[in-house]
Amino acid sequence: MGQKRGQGKNINMNWNSPAEFFAMGGYGLYVWGSFGVCALALALEPLLVRLRHKTVLHRLRRAAQADRLDQESV
Repeated sequence: MGQKRGQGKNINMNWNSPAEFFAMGGYGLYVWGSFGVCALALALEPLLVRLRHKTVLHRLRRAAQADRLDQESV
């Protein structure tokens, strides 16, 4: 996809087939595995934040209800 210059040598980034692109010159497993782990983390984070938020709200509601019951019983 062009050439990388400025480091004393030219690196040709052209692939002749989709298989060569996905192989990434032998580093495909590392590149695509890293990409997949990062994408998974980015997808899970909002879900986990929402779950933690709901848990905190539930605990706060239970604590407030327990306080009201304690005040009524005194």
